[in-house]
This record gives sequence, C-alpha cells and structure tokens, in this order.
Amino acid sequence: MAAGVPRRQSTLDEVAELAGVSRSVASRVLNNAPHVSRAKREAVERAVHQLAYVPNPTARALATRQTRAAALVVSGEDPSIFADPFFAQVIVGASAALEDADLHLMLCLAASDRGRKRVEQLLRSKGADGVMLMALREDDPLARMAEEAEMPVVFGGRPVGLDPRWYVDVDNVGGARAATEHLIVTGRTRVATICGRLDTEVGRARYRGYRDAMLAAGLDPYPPEVGDFTELSGAAAMAALLARHPDLDGVFAASDNMGAGALRALREAGRPVPGHVAVVGFDDLAVARVADPPLTTVNQPIKGLGREMARMLVALIDGQDPTPLILPTRLVVRASA
Repeated sequence: MAAGVPRRQSTLDEVAELAGVSRSVASRVLNNAPHVSRAKREAVERAVHQLAYVPNPTARALATRQTRAAALVVSGEDPSIFADPFFAQVIVGASAALEDADLHLMLCLAASDRGRKRVEQLLRSKGADGVMLMALREDDPLARMAEEAEMPVVFGGRPVGLDPRWYVDVDNVGGARAATEHLIVTGRTRVATICGRLDTEVGRARYRGYRDAMLAAGLDPYPPEVGDFTELSGAAAMAALLARHPDLDGVFAASDNMGAGALRALREAGRPVPGHVAVVGFDDLAVARVADPPLTTVNQPIKGLGREMARMLVALIDGQDPTPLILPTRLVVRASA
C-alpha cells in the first residue's frame, strides 16, 4: 500500500464472516447484549481483534435499520387498558426481557381506524425491530397487517381463525376445565359460566374448557353469559344468570375481574358465597386475593407470558426460528369455592 493512503476500515459483515456467525450475532456481541453463546462471543472478539475493527454506531444503525425498539400492540379502545392489572403484568414481563436484550418497549393501541393506521405505518416503515400483538378479535385487520409485515411478529395468544407461526399462549382450555371440575367435585351440579368475548380465542377456549368438564361429568352446560373481562360486565352477567337460573349453585368466571363482579352481584342478591353459590375465576390477579370472600381461581403466569413473548421476538430479531409456546396453568383454591 502506498505511503499516505489510509487503510480501509473493516466492516461488520467482514467481522461476522471471519467469526463464522450471522451479522446480527456479531452486532449483539459488539453491543454486549445477552443470549449469545460463549463460543460465538469469543469468535467475534477474535475477529474484531484480527481485523482491527472499530464500531461506528451511526453507520451500523443506518446499515441494519435497527431501531433497538419493540412494539407491544393491543387491539383495545381505551388507553387505560395498559393500567389493567393483567396487561400491566404483561408489560412488566416484556420490559424485563427486552431490557436484557437492550431493546426499548413501545406501547400502541389499535382498535380505532386512526390507531390501526398508525400501527400499519409502524409495520411498513419498520419503525420497530419487531412487534408483539395481543387481544386480537375475529377478522381483526391487525392479523392481515401482521401477515404482510416485513418484520418479526409474535402473537400473545392465538387469534381466531389463524395459525400463526410464532405465538405464546397459556393453557386456557385446561385451566377452564380444571376450574369447572373443581366446582363439580365439591358437589356443584348446576354450574354456569361467565365467559369472555366469543370473537376472541381466549373467550372461546375458556368456554370450551367449561363445556368439556360439564359434559364429561354428565351435566348439561349452560348457555354462556358473555362479559368483556371487566368487573362491571361480570356483575351484569351474574345478575342475568340469577334471573334466568335462580337455582344455580356454581359459576366459573373466565377472569378474576368478572369473578369479582360476580361476587358483588351475588352479595347484592343476598346469595352467600360459597354457601349458596360457589365461584371460581381465572388469572390469579391481586383482586382475587382481596375479594370477599377470597376468590378461588386459575393461576396463569402473566408476567411469564410477557417475558416469553419478548424472548421469542428477540430470538426472531436475531435470525433464529423459535417454536410456539404454551404456558401451564394451575388451580389456586381459596374461600369462594
């Protein structure tokens, strides 16, 4: 090389090639991000030393178009949904996993036309490195947007009518079955259910679990009384059930919020719990522990749901191909049943 001619700066691609790893893995090593094996980390470090590579953060960001951000998109209408105890725990779990991967968390609502357009723009412009979608309803436009997105997308819960490649869900059918079986084995034979919206997979799955348990016990399932996972809807549904079936002696509510509403409606109707009517919820939120009486419920790992969604998304961003994940549930027995 002639004197005075500066040496060409090595590139990240050359570092990755010499180390025998992907570009994303090399980038993660240089950013000191977790979830990289020791062998790959050492190979990248050797390549950096051999090539005298000096990272240029601005150039690297432009080349990879990485935003170092992930979006959690919820198909809901009310911004306060993110303060709901369920979604709050999802956010805590997802935030912790993304922080470990040096990614920022963006929160988006996408129920209105304006909200969906913002999300569509986010997907098309690659305004994030990946997206987690939750609370999708049947024929939700977000599902189509996810299929067309040129970035990794992880579903929190399976959407109705779709078979996504990457999702994290909980055993909704098994949990609802266990809740209903508990009511039956404790002597309840006239068991009704307050289910979630039936245009969501979680609403349908938990109703299937209730129905399966009733039929297996030789009992007739009641037609579902539908709520929207809020305490107010649970109280209204419980009042409707009492009007139609005054002799019922057990209720499976498909969320703790609806279960708390059911307890309030039973108290107002003068129906002691569990003396006249036993109640079981689903989620194991704080409201279940402070309810009067404390609510028997199905525990699902809500923070774990957020954490595993984020971990799956990070794996996709890193070029891996993770498998779908179903998280377990377990019955927590308290005073209401």
